Amino acid sequence: MNIDELKNTWSEDRDDETPEISTEQKNKINFPLEKMRKNMRMEFWSTVGIFIFAFALIALCEAPFKFKFYITILIASMVFVTFFFFSQFFKLYKEMTNPVMKTYDGLKDLLHQLYLNKQYYFSFYVAFAPFLVCELIIVLEFIPYPKPPSNLKIASIIIGALVVTMISLFFLGKFWFQKFYGKYIQQIEGLLIELKK
Repeated sequence: MNIDELKNTWSEDRDDETPEISTEQKNKINFPLEKMRKNMRMEFWSTVGIFIFAFALIALCEAPFKFKFYITILIASMVFVTFFFFSQFFKLYKEMTNPVMKTYDGLKDLLHQLYLNKQYYFSFYVAFAPFLVCELIIVLEFIPYPKPPSNLKIASIIIGALVVTMISLFFLGKFWFQKFYGKYIQQIEGLLIELKK
């Protein structure tokens, strides 16, 4: 058997293992994928807008230099963390238009990537808790008090804020993900189950 015959045999075997998805099924896949891509674009531009607003607010507010400097450094760090996570989301965004998704295996791989990005998404929200706590500490340090609060009061405010922030961010991330991505992932999962039959 020569090389060309071997290649042809290999291609035929691969085609048998990964059947093409019909046009109707592709249309069913395209709807949730396009919705997710639209939501990803909206979320990206909203995040950019929030950071621009935050930097503008700091620049315009009347506050001591140290306060503005500390908050600016924290927000710049948040931008760096956001950039890392959005670079992961962007890979998925590009993958959603990949022509390899014409096959069952390609769709299965995409579903795996969607679940992986779900973990990134929750990590993204939880990663902001330390930044928010640091901002709270800075605000508490720079608020002019008529009578300075006790150490116990400051500690209880910070610990309480940490607990509330962590829980809130977790549930907010879960709700946001389900609303903008989760229901579409479930549609793709349903289609994958339908194709398996």
